[in-house]
Formats: sequence, structure tokens, C-alpha cells
Amino acid sequence: MSAFKKEYISNTLKKASSNPLIKNMIIVGLVTFVIKVLAFYKETMIAGSFGLSELLDTFLIAMLVPSFIQSIFINSLKNIFIPNYISDIKSGGVKSSFQSIVFIIVFGICSLSVLIAFLSTDAFIHLIYPGHTDAYYQLIKDQLFYILPCLFFWGISSVLHGLLEIENRFLIATIPDIFPILTMIFFLVFLKDELGHLVLAIGTLTGSTLGFLIMLFFSLKYNDLVLGRPKVNDNVKLMVRQLPPKISSSFLSALNNYVDQFFAAQLVAGSITAISYGIRIPYFGIAIVIMALGSVLLPHFSRMVNEDVRSAYKYLFKVLKIVMITSSILVVIAIFMSDWIIEILFERDKFTHEDTLKVSLIQKIIFVHVPFYLCTLIIVKFLTSINKNSFMAWISLANLIINLVLNIIFIKYYGVYGLAISTSLVLIISSCFYFGYTYNLYKKLK
Repeated sequence: MSAFKKEYISNTLKKASSNPLIKNMIIVGLVTFVIKVLAFYKETMIAGSFGLSELLDTFLIAMLVPSFIQSIFINSLKNIFIPNYISDIKSGGVKSSFQSIVFIIVFGICSLSVLIAFLSTDAFIHLIYPGHTDAYYQLIKDQLFYILPCLFFWGISSVLHGLLEIENRFLIATIPDIFPILTMIFFLVFLKDELGHLVLAIGTLTGSTLGFLIMLFFSLKYNDLVLGRPKVNDNVKLMVRQLPPKISSSFLSALNNYVDQFFAAQLVAGSITAISYGIRIPYFGIAIVIMALGSVLLPHFSRMVNEDVRSAYKYLFKVLKIVMITSSILVVIAIFMSDWIIEILFERDKFTHEDTLKVSLIQKIIFVHVPFYLCTLIIVKFLTSINKNSFMAWISLANLIINLVLNIIFIKYYGVYGLAISTSLVLIISSCFYFGYTYNLYKKLK
């Protein structure tokens, strides 16, 4: 019986490792893990070099608008570009024409964003961060001057990244993300004194440029990038129509983080930090899993829905079942080990055992929604592949309203723990809505 089990496990592992989809997920997951570790090391270097300084504060403020534009607008375009591009190719469309349209849209978004950011910087920083010196505001503007051009490199790289993913070049698509981190580390070690207060901004620009050039090199090498005369067809029109709801969904989802920070700021000192530490480990795991699954599944779903939509739904439900069962088992283990995890990672110096217990309880509450949140993110990829972005915009609005209401109720009785309870409940409720909507779509298929 033991030999039979070993043989069964061995055969299952061999079968899984030979599956291109699983292999790609493993590749992306491992590379993403390395990137996250390097990024964490980079953050420790920045913290060690600048501490809680004015320079670091002004750099983070200068990064605020460009990074917001990237996460809301550029990433939204990438997500709707992939399924509609695949659909266009399947229906006999011209690659070069569709790609040209997408690059024109990206360039337009980036140009308009840079212009607005450049013209409104003075008013924005004085309104949001009043009461500082002229030198403080000038430091923000000096760094913003170098960071704003990054938007063009981020935008074009995002589309190139999508093109490589569509052609199943996941390793090549992911590796360039390492170079901006390595570039910043290099600048901090060797050029910090020479560049002075601009080291972080110039390091960001140089790293973004290098990452873009590497992505461009591979896209040209494999002939994935082919530009031609732009031509608007039905798939292009559908993609453009999907952009506003996708942007709205991303924007409303991002607002939830600001809402939670606002409520945390109303509590006793240290509440924001406690929440920050409490979500760090669960969301570190979520980031790796969803990068591994999401990056591979979006183009895979997009192909499947163009070939056999019913099979695509069945495959989605199979993936959800595996993710829910596997992540639930891991979450139960993580909850039992939560105290030990926080103690090992953070308990030293001024971080007391009492702090460990507080952060650990928050972490346990956050862990509860992890399986549901992972399933939601996978469903979002599927709904994106079938252009159901309007529904996601409405759900994001509902999540924001529910989050506000639950924050008010639970914080009154449970303080900072109530904030964590509210977050978990919102994401669990949202997951149920997403699954119910998707299953209802499946039932309506003839």
C-alpha cells in the first residue's frame, strides 16, 4: 500500500510538472518570490540609508501620483488588452494594427497624465501636505521631474509584458522586473553620495529605463512586437468600451485602502503600524500566488473562451476548487503558527511580546479571508477575459460602501481588530457575489 501511494504521488507530480500551464505557474511563482525578497532587501537598504527622513518622505510623495496612475490606468489597460487582442487574432485580425492602437492609447494616457501632474503639482502638494517649507516642496518637485518620465516606460513595458505573456514567454516577461530593483540597490551602494537628494528619483528612472529596454529587446527578438497602420475594428471598439468600467473598478478598489488608513488613524497611536504588520505576511503570500496564477490564467482563459466557453467555465470552477481547498489548509496551519511567525520576524527591541500578540490576532483575522480573496482574484481574471468589467465596477462600489459601514460598526466595539474583521467580511461577501454572478452566467449558457 505504501509503495502504491509513493508511485501514485510520483506519477501525479510527473504529470503536473509536464503540464505547460502548471510549469508556467511555478516559473512565475518562483521568479516573483525572488523579486519580492529582493524588493524587501531594497526597502531595508532605503530605510537604513535615510530612516524617517524628510528626503524619504518627499520621495514617497513624488512617487504617489505616478504609481497611482500606473496601478489604476496602465494596469487596467493591460488587463483588457490581453483578452481582446487574443480574440482579435482568433477572428483573423492584424496583430500590427491592434498593437499600434494599444500603444497609441498608452502613449495618450501617459502624456495626458504627465501634463496634468506637471501643471498641478504645486497646487496638489500645498493642498494635501500644507504647512511645510519651500525647500520641502522644492525637494518633491525636483524628484518628480525625474519620476514622471517613468510613466512612459511603465506604460510601454506593461503592453510588452502582456505580449510576451500571450506567447507563453512568462519567464522572459517576469525577469525584467528584477532589474529596477537591482539598479536601485546599485545606486544606493555606489552613487548615494554623488547624486545626493536625487539618488532615489534617478535610481527609479534608470531602473525603469533598463527594465523597459530589456523587455523591448526580447519583444523584438521573438517578433512579438509588430507595429503597423492603426485600424479600428469591433474588437478595438469593445476594448475601448471596457476601459472606463475597468478603471472605475480599479479606482474604487484602491480607495478601500485609503478608507482603512483613515479609520486606523482615528484609533490609538500605533494602530496603522499594527494593521501594516498584520497584513504583511498574508498579502506577501497572496501577491506571489496571484502573480503565478493570474499572469498565466488571463491569457489561458482568453484563449479558452474563444474556443469553448462552456469548457472555460468548467476549468475555472476546477481551479477555484483546488485553490480554495489548498489555501484553506495552509491558512489553518498559518493561523495556528501566527504567534510564532510574528515573534520570529518582529519581536525585538521596542517590539514587545504584547505587540506580538496584538499583531498576531490581526494577522489571524486577515488570514481568514485569504482563500476567498484568492478565488475572487481568479474570478476577476476570468470575468476580464469575457469583458464583464461593468459588473466588477459595481461590485467595487458596493465593497467600498459595505467597508465604510462595517468599519464604523466594528471599530466602535473592537477597535483596531474591528478594522481587520471588517476587511475580512467585505472580501468574503465580495467573493460570494463574484462566484454567484459567475455561476449564474454559466447556468445561462445553452
